[in-house]
Amino acid sequence: MLRGHAGRPDWVLVLETLGSVPRRRRNRKAPPGAPPAEVPVSRATLVGAEPLAEDPGRWLRSVDAGQEALAGLAQVNRALQLFRIAAASPGGRPITLDDALTVRVGYGAGEQVSSGRWSDAVDVGQGRERRRRRRMLQPDSRFAALLGGHDVPLATEELTLRARSDVDAGRWREAAFQLEAAFGAAPQELAPWRNHSDMASRIDELESLAPGVAAAAAAARQGGVDEAQSALLAEALGRLEAALRARSVAATP
Repeated sequence: MLRGHAGRPDWVLVLETLGSVPRRRRNRKAPPGAPPAEVPVSRATLVGAEPLAEDPGRWLRSVDAGQEALAGLAQVNRALQLFRIAAASPGGRPITLDDALTVRVGYGAGEQVSSGRWSDAVDVGQGRERRRRRRMLQPDSRFAALLGGHDVPLATEELTLRARSDVDAGRWREAAFQLEAAFGAAPQELAPWRNHSDMASRIDELESLAPGVAAAAAAARQGGVDEAQSALLAEALGRLEAALRARSVAATP
C-alpha cells in the first residue's frame, strides 16, 4: 500500500517475478560457447486505491494513456527509491518507459488487477516514440568520441541526468540539490566552448538562472519547494540541457 498525505491510501503496488533463474555455485567453469543465463522478468501493477468514479470503459476511451503511464511509473520509482533508502543500497536507478517490455493502462476487477490482469487495457506506445526521438538525436558520434578519448564527460552532464530523473519523478527537493551543484559547475566546465556559436549567450543565461536555483535549494534544505520554485527548476533544467546539447555538438569531431 502506497500512502500519501496524512496516511491516506492512494495506490496498491503489486510486484511479481515471471520466471526464475537457478542459482549457480560461484566460480563454476563455463563450457565453451555456453549461452548467457536467462533473466527473470518483473511485472509491476499499480492499482488505484479508490474505484473509478465513472464508467470504466468511458474513462479508458478518454484518458491520456501516456500521462497515466508516466504518473504510474513515478509511483513505482518512488517505491524503488524508498527500498534503496531502507536497504542503504547505492545501486540501482529509476526506470523509464524505455526500460519496459510492455506498458499498459486499463481497468479490471479486484481479483484481476491483484494478479496483473485486466478487463480492458491499451498498450502505451510512448516508449517506442521516445526511442524514435532518441535515435534522431544520433548520440553515436558523441559516444565514439568519448570512448576514443576525443571528448570527456562533464560532471555537469551527470548531475543534469540525475536532476532530470528527480524532476520526472516529482522529487523537487532532490532536483534542487542536483541543479544547484550542476549550475555551480556548468560555467567553468562550459567556458572552453564560450567562443563556439551561441555558447556565450547560453553560459550567460545559466549564470542568470543560478541565483534562482540556489534559492530553491535553500528552500529545499528548509523542507520544501513551492510551485513557483518548481517551475523555475523545470525551466532551469531545460535551459541547462539545451546548453549541454549545444556543447556536445561543438565538441564532437
